[in-house]
Formats: sequence, structure tokens, C-alpha cells
Amino acid sequence: MKIEQRKILKIPVAITSYKEVVNWATIPACDRQGKYICVANVHMCMEAFDDREFCRVVNDADLVVPDGRPLAWGLSALGHRKSTQVRGSDLMLKICARAEKEQIAIGLFGGTPDVLDRLHFFLRKKFPLLKIPFAHSPPFRPLTRDEDENYVREINKSGVRVLFLGIGCPKQEKWMAGHRKNLSCLMIGVGAAFDFFSGRIKPAPRWMQKAGLEWTYRLAHDFRRLWRRYLKHNPRFIWHFSKQWLSHVLAARK
Repeated sequence: MKIEQRKILKIPVAITSYKEVVNWATIPACDRQGKYICVANVHMCMEAFDDREFCRVVNDADLVVPDGRPLAWGLSALGHRKSTQVRGSDLMLKICARAEKEQIAIGLFGGTPDVLDRLHFFLRKKFPLLKIPFAHSPPFRPLTRDEDENYVREINKSGVRVLFLGIGCPKQEKWMAGHRKNLSCLMIGVGAAFDFFSGRIKPAPRWMQKAGLEWTYRLAHDFRRLWRRYLKHNPRFIWHFSKQWLSHVLAARK
């Protein structure tokens, strides 16, 4: 099942919908294929713009979805009017709903032990029949070779078919790329979704999400951690994408 995509700056972004992504995700999950989905926003786009190795990681992904509203707007500005935002947290819930219905086992990897416990409780309550045979909070340091091999064995042995990762960008994307060959499941880096559903962080109101203002809400609630990221990436994304859009417009007029 092939999904159309278009590059925004240096990364390919899918022109898609929640329904199409969930249908696509079911195939590698059921076939036990090692694949990964990147959930892209301005932060990921600019990290890939600045870092050649990380750019390769994102470009090697089996699917990159437009989690950030600016990326969905970018696709529309480049002529793909039917493009829609596919938020990582909403995608996680929709895949869990499909997984519960079709008895596809999911796994959780990331967060603190407390966040993971509360996330596990949330999913159990929302999806009573969902199978979650693997849920681990890795240490906040590089894993030793033995630790990493043990996680791989546990994940494969558990029967997980969709593994959600919440260890942050770009760490989770690099981890997925490095483990695609030895894990028999679909991996999806959903980052802040672990914090949202565990209740550690309150998500922005829907109207702010739709207006592309979610970043302002998150900045206001986590200023000390996020201000450098937004100051560095947001103005540069606008500048570089504006140049891409202008080139697109000029080429269309020829």
C-alpha cells in the first residue's frame, strides 16, 4: 500500500489521513515486519535540515506523517489541498482502537516509570480488550549492549506487533532506525503522547491545535525546556520553507 508524499525542506511528508495511515499500519503489524513511522513537526524537520545523519534516519523511515500543523499547511501550499494533519497522539489512539478490535498486541517503550504506569492505566481503561504484553521505561542514559539486546529479546518474545516509543526526538527516531532489522514489529515514535495520556502534561485545546498555535501553549507551560528549541527552529523553518514555496510558485508559472 503506497502513500503519496512530498518533500518539505529535506524530509518526505505523507499526503494522507488518519484512516489511510491506520490501514497502512495494520499491514506490517500483522505481517510482523520491522518498520517505523516518524511523526514529524517543525522540530524534526529542522533537526533533519541541520543534521545529515538524522536526515538519513527520517528519509529511511517507511512513513513520515505531518504531526505539526505547519507541515500540513506546507503540503497544502505546495498544491496538495487535501492534505490533513496526522497528530501523533491522535494516531496512537486510533491505532490502539484498531489493535483492540483485531487483537493486535501493542507495546510501550519510554517515559518515567510513573508516566508509563499512568499511561498503561489510561489505555487499559479506554481499551479494555487491548493487549499490552510489553511496557518498559528505559533509563535516561545510553543503554549498554546487554541492556539493548535484552530489550530486543523481550519485545520479540512478547508478541508485540506495534511498539509506541516515547523517548523524544531525535532519540526515538534513531533508535527505531537502528532496530528495524532485529525487531518484528511496527515502531512509531509518538513522543509527547506518553505525557499527554498519562496526565503529566495537559494538551493544548483543540482550537489551538487547529489554529497551529499548539506550540505557543506548550511553550507557555514548559518555557524553560522549550524556548531555545522554538527560538532556533520556528523562524528558520518559516524562512527556508518560504523559499521552497516561492520556487514552487515560480516553477508552476513557467
